[in-house]
Amino acid sequence: MRTSSLLLLLSLAPALAGAQGNPNPVPADPSRWPQHSMERPRPANVTPGPFATVPAPSDAIVLMDGKSLAKWRATDSAMGPARWTIANGYVEVAPGTGAIATRDSFGDVQLHIEWKSPVPAVGESQHRGNSGVFFMGTYEVQILDTYHNDTYADGMAGGFYGQFPPLVNPIRPPTEWNSYDIVFHRPHFDASGKVTAPARMTVFFNGVLVQDDQALIGPTSHGERAPYEAHADALPIELQDHEFKVRFRNIWVRRLE
Repeated sequence: MRTSSLLLLLSLAPALAGAQGNPNPVPADPSRWPQHSMERPRPANVTPGPFATVPAPSDAIVLMDGKSLAKWRATDSAMGPARWTIANGYVEVAPGTGAIATRDSFGDVQLHIEWKSPVPAVGESQHRGNSGVFFMGTYEVQILDTYHNDTYADGMAGGFYGQFPPLVNPIRPPTEWNSYDIVFHRPHFDASGKVTAPARMTVFFNGVLVQDDQALIGPTSHGERAPYEAHADALPIELQDHEFKVRFRNIWVRRLE
């Protein structure tokens, strides 16, 4: 066999294997560091460009315009109206009222969300401006004030909580707004509940790529590596109440399926 032909086959091998069915599509934990290890190196700080809000495109569903929570509900057993605070064009977490979830369910999506940490900044590590956006109520992109605030790498803003730190840390100071632009692809399961394709996400944090089509090893969780469990193809998006008055505005979503 010619060298060029051999190289071509080697380059195609991953794709051919995928076409024939990957027996274990879920990635293994690639880190040699224990979950939440403070010894794990932190990503470098990066100063993002000037903030610019991103208006919703014509095919987007506007989930939060800073004037209403009509498209959100509480996540408790009663699933009543969302009880967060609306003021001055944003929605603020009302600590102790619980997480909120979209009334609609979603699978593969593009999501834009703008958020701002409490001012003044109080606390340290995970106890400062903590919240999160959960796809399907299960897969979290962490929200945290990591501006001059050290914490474990897999708990930083822009990270997949407990799994993958952001590639860099482009957060703005608490006096300024931040943005996430996220492409989420749901996991797929066969009839027996086995994963045939893991959840994947790409995340731009203040316009800076921090997650590059990264596959998740399972649900994001604290202190454990939870395995995938089969669930519906479409579920609500949730925002977390972690007892901090994080603010949100300009949330919109595009269905990709």
